[in-house]
Amino acid sequence: MQGSTVFDRDRAAVQVQSEFIRRVFNWMALGLGVTAISALFAANTGLVYSLVTHPMVMMLLVVGELGLVIALSAAIGRIGSATAFLMFFLYAALTGVTFSTLFLVYTKGSIASTFFITGGTFAVMSIYGYTTRRDLTSIGSLLIMGLFGIIIASVVNIFLRSPAFDWLITYAGIAIFIGLTAYDAQQVKAMAYAGFAGTEEERKGAVIGALRLYLDFINLFLLLLRLFGRRNN
Repeated sequence: MQGSTVFDRDRAAVQVQSEFIRRVFNWMALGLGVTAISALFAANTGLVYSLVTHPMVMMLLVVGELGLVIALSAAIGRIGSATAFLMFFLYAALTGVTFSTLFLVYTKGSIASTFFITGGTFAVMSIYGYTTRRDLTSIGSLLIMGLFGIIIASVVNIFLRSPAFDWLITYAGIAIFIGLTAYDAQQVKAMAYAGFAGTEEERKGAVIGALRLYLDFINLFLLLLRLFGRRNN
């Protein structure tokens, strides 16, 4: 009887962990859906042309996106899960509006194909991060340092305007976000084993996990679009 009780408890724990991981990926996918709908809405209604003709509006949207990410990450311990969810989906919607400008640069077919390439790459690396027994913590730290490096390099290249340096940044960025996808997937798994099932902390943890994976996906998508995107004539 005691062995059966232990087995039932272990099985229940596994179910809770699986539910948490499934919730994180579902929220991430829903965030991508909100972004896609917002982008298509802005492109089809002509809102995108207002962004192009009013650069200050575009800049305010970008600043708003950055502000939401920083605020959500910094205040996650003080706000409720409902507020965190609202901020995440507001960020996803704003990202979609700014992404609508991609339709002015690249063909819809190449945007769609790059999205599927990104999805496939993301899925493979997420599975690897979830299933590998290798601790990716040290690699993740190096990747985060590399991410700051390419941000600084991108700013420097604004003044250098070097095409070769620009492509180097692109390839380095792709490698970094591929690695970060595996790292963040492993971190989500670690969060699932933290033992806070059914609590407010679990719900907020799901938002942060979804946000991290969402950021990995959209940044990888943007970088791959630079390689595979076909420009409009």
